[in-house]
Amino acid sequence: MSGPSPAERYMAAQSARAHPLTSAFAENQRFSLDPFQIAGCQALEDGRSVLVAAPTGAGKTIVGEFAMHLAMREPDAKAFYTTPMKALSNQKFRELVDVYGPDEVGLLTGDTNINGNARIVVMTTEVLRNMLYADSPALRGLRYVVMDEVHYLADRFRGAVWEEVIIHLHRSVRMVALSATVSNAEEFGDWLDTVRGDTAVVVSEIRPVPLEQHVLVRGDLLPLFDDRAGVATARVNQELMRLRSPQGPRSDRDRRTQGYRSGGGREAHRGQRRDRNAPRPGGMQRMERLDRPDVVGLLARANLLPAIFFIFSRAGCDGAVQQLRRSRVRLTTPEERDEIREVVERRTRALAEEDLAVLGFWEWRENLERGVAAHHAGLLPAFKEVVEELFQRKLVKVVFATETLALGINMPARTVVLEKLEKFNGEARVAITSGEYTQLTGRAGRRGIDVEGHAVIQWSEALDPQAVAALASRRTYPLNSSFRPTYNMAVNLIDRFGRERAREVLESSFAQFQADRSVVGLARQVRDKEQTLEGYARSMTCDRGDFAEYSGIRRELSDLEKLNRNDRTAPARVRQRRQDELALLRRRMQRHPCHGCPDREHHARWAERYWRLRRDVEKLRQQIDTRTGTVARVFDRVVDVLAALEYVRIDEDGATSLTPAGATMRRIYGERDLLVAEALRRGLWRDLDPAGMAALACSLVYEPRREGDGPGEYGLPRGAFRTALSATQELWAVLDDLERDHQLPGSEPVATGLAGAMHSWARGAMLDRVLVEADMAAGDFVRWAKQTIDLLDQLSLVADGPVARTARAALEAVRRGIVSYSGV
Repeated sequence: MSGPSPAERYMAAQSARAHPLTSAFAENQRFSLDPFQIAGCQALEDGRSVLVAAPTGAGKTIVGEFAMHLAMREPDAKAFYTTPMKALSNQKFRELVDVYGPDEVGLLTGDTNINGNARIVVMTTEVLRNMLYADSPALRGLRYVVMDEVHYLADRFRGAVWEEVIIHLHRSVRMVALSATVSNAEEFGDWLDTVRGDTAVVVSEIRPVPLEQHVLVRGDLLPLFDDRAGVATARVNQELMRLRSPQGPRSDRDRRTQGYRSGGGREAHRGQRRDRNAPRPGGMQRMERLDRPDVVGLLARANLLPAIFFIFSRAGCDGAVQQLRRSRVRLTTPEERDEIREVVERRTRALAEEDLAVLGFWEWRENLERGVAAHHAGLLPAFKEVVEELFQRKLVKVVFATETLALGINMPARTVVLEKLEKFNGEARVAITSGEYTQLTGRAGRRGIDVEGHAVIQWSEALDPQAVAALASRRTYPLNSSFRPTYNMAVNLIDRFGRERAREVLESSFAQFQADRSVVGLARQVRDKEQTLEGYARSMTCDRGDFAEYSGIRRELSDLEKLNRNDRTAPARVRQRRQDELALLRRRMQRHPCHGCPDREHHARWAERYWRLRRDVEKLRQQIDTRTGTVARVFDRVVDVLAALEYVRIDEDGATSLTPAGATMRRIYGERDLLVAEALRRGLWRDLDPAGMAALACSLVYEPRREGDGPGEYGLPRGAFRTALSATQELWAVLDDLERDHQLPGSEPVATGLAGAMHSWARGAMLDRVLVEADMAAGDFVRWAKQTIDLLDQLSLVADGPVARTARAALEAVRRGIVSYSGV
């Protein structure tokens, strides 16, 4: 391949002179930067904010790292790196410590506070939102904010946090928004440009490592596309289509596609394929699926490891590891096993000896030494971090994971295997979306290691090759706002800006931006239809009178006749009144000058079109009315609820201000902000001891995976806890009714499924007993315990003296053992 042309070398030299910081940064990277990475860095060097939308694994975080680099060059400048999940924050913290050292990098994730005053701080997005509302001193000197995985803005539970941060950050702060490839990146960039100032939009749809798409049919890895390109214009492999066909495949000599065989790589044993023409009822053949140990063996012989198998259930992931264990699969050398044991011992040294057996530590370690692991939310965070490190170091070769692994964790593989293309969404089994497919298969292909990545779909009787090809070909999905005002948001905005200015701030949200853009399209439709209405009106013009008036009488008469025919159960007086109205309308129609027109029915046909179109126009106008100012209207309803409960005061002139209760709510964050604030104000939790406070806080944050999870009221602590819980549940019902009266959606009931186990844990119970009582995996218990700690921490800061002290004691009681351990 020839090198760059003289013109290209000249342009590169010019760019380097114009952007010396980008050029110097690029020279120190392990890989040559791609054009989109260079464009993003240059935009930052030019003093602009930047949105980078690129596929998973493309390396968009390099632009965020350049922002850290720029901050460290400026005296006293700070940079924040935000992520949607604590696991991502922990990982990025470790990476940045390796670059800048532990003194320059901090970590804030709610339950973890490490060097929070450092010049570079990694944090969850919620932490930054809370800092903005509190006007934290840590914001001084802030020059750059990186918002990783900014497409989380579409998340219906947490997405509003991203918009709050983007809106409230000072305009002088340069933002780096990093997103998966979305189909409306330009629209999102336009909004960022509106609220943040000059923002460059950098979009790349090119994977740095090409992706090969395969379908695993018995012992064959067949290409999904005939030309193996995997793009929208590629033709689906015709052999797969024949396998799908009721006539079955043609004979071996007619095949033109080639694949990987279980006996070796591509081209190997092409003449030894099994007979696929075995008879089968209905003319179609039955394709037996390979067992997982056989699939792993096939991938190993074809040099396609390390691999991630995405299995959409935790039990399925754990079962797959056991299946390989029973088959005595071993993918590691003695030297690798020694390395694995050293990493495990180093990363789990802080775990208590008595907890290891409860956690299944010994079997877990032995599976790791075989080169096999599971990765899902039920695992202890420390175990997940070990799996991630070992996989990155190529010591673990096969990981069975749920889709949560695809959400930003740095674990690229050579191959990704999808056993199914559907998952359980909590209510039913649904097909995965093209966006999810792209996110999952985006893990395939390690930059600088692999020439190509591989995605493998396992054949099933229900598999439709055309549908798989459609999933694989669509690379984008739209980013839609899920923004909605909350009570905490409302009191903070009113406190900072006043009510009217707060409404203006909310109208600058991406949600309203998108609604307004849709209004533009609706308004255009209205204008077009109004022009058509004018044409219809001209066509029904009658020289004898106002035909629109006449047709209106006819329509009214027709509607009333239909109602009278269909509603035969009406009381006699109602039917008589209708008969009188019908007689009156008939007389009006017959006396109208247009009734005697010889072209009456011709005009009437145009009139019918006119009224039908006019009805459509009215519906469009209603849509415009509902979308204009949507967010502000919801904000007004939220403020009305706050006013009814006296969290805000509305003066006679309409000025709105916070009451002391509203000032307290400013520091209460989360889905239960109103319930927590009102329970504190009413003193419902004053008599709780630390264990009872922990159990009650857990009930406010816990979200059961299934309805009815938990031991029921007989498994709950008695005494003061039961009294406080009953009062809290009654309060929830009152607030839920109030919200619905104000046309707000209300909230879910208090969930007590984990309260008993959290009560036992806070009283010092052993881990094995608590996990049995909770009926959940250790990782799940730790996650809910840390969310309980987050709420207890808030209570310790905003409640009055006795309740605050109890909350602090409860926090310390929960933060012990495996809950206190962090792999960071």
